[in-house]
Amino acid sequence: MSNRKYDVIVLGGGLSGCGAALAAARNGAKTLLVERINALGGAPCTMGVNPFMSYKTRNPETGEIIPLSRGIFAELENNLREAGAMYYNAFNAEWMKIILNRMMLESGVELLFNSVAASAKREGNRVTSVTVSNKSGLVELEASYFIDCTGDADVAFLADFPYRLGRPGDQLCQPMTLCFQICNVDYEVFKESQKSIIPIWQAEHAKGYIKNPMTEIMVFNTPIPGVVQLNATRIVKKNPTDCWEVTQADIIAREQIVELYDFLRKFIPGFENCHIVASAPQTGVRESRMIDGEHILSAEELKDCIKFEDRIAAGNYDIDIHNPEGSGTSHYFFPQGQYYTIPYRSLIPKDAENLLVAGRCISTTHEAQASIRILPIVCTLGEAAGTAAAIACKNGCNVKDVDISTLQDTLTKAGAFIG
Repeated sequence: MSNRKYDVIVLGGGLSGCGAALAAARNGAKTLLVERINALGGAPCTMGVNPFMSYKTRNPETGEIIPLSRGIFAELENNLREAGAMYYNAFNAEWMKIILNRMMLESGVELLFNSVAASAKREGNRVTSVTVSNKSGLVELEASYFIDCTGDADVAFLADFPYRLGRPGDQLCQPMTLCFQICNVDYEVFKESQKSIIPIWQAEHAKGYIKNPMTEIMVFNTPIPGVVQLNATRIVKKNPTDCWEVTQADIIAREQIVELYDFLRKFIPGFENCHIVASAPQTGVRESRMIDGEHILSAEELKDCIKFEDRIAAGNYDIDIHNPEGSGTSHYFFPQGQYYTIPYRSLIPKDAENLLVAGRCISTTHEAQASIRILPIVCTLGEAAGTAAAIACKNGCNVKDVDISTLQDTLTKAGAFIG
């Protein structure tokens, strides 16, 4: 067991982790970013999540488009566009991996790939080290501050900070989805037939032979001609933090892919000669553990568009809840020009002194999490957490004692939008 010491260690190299690591390093902290696979990007790379969901609003009086996710996220998006790796809001995940590597190395972030958190040491309310498992065995990593960007709140869980799973009462989480790509699609024909997919699918679904409970097939274009992305499998009533149930979900999802493929070839013009070209390495998780933080963000606070005094990010993506029990998806759409903010306190596990959490596992209710979980927003949450950790490191203070005005000013000067 080897030993290394850093100012800030970020666990999880998704967009929240990348935002956190870049912000920490750019604000002067010696930073390590630990990722469980061999590439950065998180859900787009491991779960096939694509495209970027909506992160803008429109001023109803002036017509001005207002991006709500900026800072490091805007930098990443600009880099993708310059590389020719964007098609509207869709992106090439392979280019994302390369661009994120370059951004990290240019900012002085040290990287450790193929390493998963196995345990955490805690003294009082401080995390003193996290041990990761990799090809070297068990490697203990020490830092003054830690940021949990694992998506499943793995570090908070391992360090025994309180959390919740799914919705109250039955702990069911939003369904898991294995995304996949189909190639050799006749794009021009597909454009004409795209609107007919859902009604035809629902008609066939009503006949009773389709096992997939999903009633709305989501098909997205990609930057690659003839290739489409499907977000259309649905695995319900499985716990994303239980290894046995996740295995069952993986098996079910692959059969649903075949079912969808057969349906598209048989019924949808443009798919007659298509092929399954790739599925995501991991079945995608919308929701799992959420920390109990210094503030639990609620759907009511989102709907009221509260501008918190300690706000560090903003958003207006709809409250998009895929039924944890079966078919159907509920939505609450925010009015044009309206947006909510996210308080810094929701990134702090209850009583934690040197641990922050960013990404979809921050302190929210089941309903609020359904809106804040998208890629652009989690990137801004990471940037806020990394900035806060660097400030705490400079001042030698606990994470909840970080001066909010300093944090907000630093974020704003770096290009972030906090409302």
